[in-house]
Amino acid sequence: MTPTSTTPPRIELHRGGDRMKTRIPWLDSKHSFSFGEHYDPDNTHHGLLLVNNEDVVLPGEGFDTHPHRDMEIVTWVLGGSLVHQDSLGHNGVIYPGLAQRMSAGTGIMHSEKNDSWRLDGKSHDEPVHFVQMWVVPDEPGVDPGYQQLEIDDELARGDLVTVASGLPRYRDRTAIAINSSHAAMHVARMTADSPAITLPDAPYLHVFVASGEVDVEGLGTLSQGDAIRLTRSGGQSIRPHGDAEVLVWEMHARLGGG
Repeated sequence: MTPTSTTPPRIELHRGGDRMKTRIPWLDSKHSFSFGEHYDPDNTHHGLLLVNNEDVVLPGEGFDTHPHRDMEIVTWVLGGSLVHQDSLGHNGVIYPGLAQRMSAGTGIMHSEKNDSWRLDGKSHDEPVHFVQMWVVPDEPGVDPGYQQLEIDDELARGDLVTVASGLPRYRDRTAIAINSSHAAMHVARMTADSPAITLPDAPYLHVFVASGEVDVEGLGTLSQGDAIRLTRSGGQSIRPHGDAEVLVWEMHARLGGG
């Protein structure tokens, strides 16, 4: 990780339609950064955030068991439900309003599926729509772990809610903890009547419009899939046009590669 004192202020707007895409019969995936076979040396990360994938998975399909290592992985479901199982024995259903984090650490295997059967035994045909985000931990080789927590009531207030964090300043109001003392993720689920939210001041911010449309001070209207990357900035206001959901990563360090 690298200090930020010499990094010049900058705001970059990235439109959702310009993202790299993976499309196969059961998956529609859009990548904000280089991912898998999609590689752009000028678009590998922002701050400590390496992955911001927006995925839609058809019912009865999903990601078979696969490994991860030395990464903090936060999954945020926007619609439908996602079944998680891992090699530590954790399993559960992730749905909108449920914060979930997996620390890959020394190594973990997991699968993520859109199960076509509900808990009541009835089948369904609803896709699952979610955003998965990866940030770098403070140190490699930590024990792998898993955490989830329902925060739907907090989101109903319409303001910026801290969902996952390792930053000490949010210790008393973080839903789930991550092994990165320089990063926090916030979510605002807004309606037309919600007041404007204000972005935190930070060396690095990544703001992703997960649904709806919002007005960002100084930038105009952003739609679903759009993102802004801010360097040594913050304090801008965001106002919703109607129902909208915004994911904000606040980061106080960056990878050494720039």
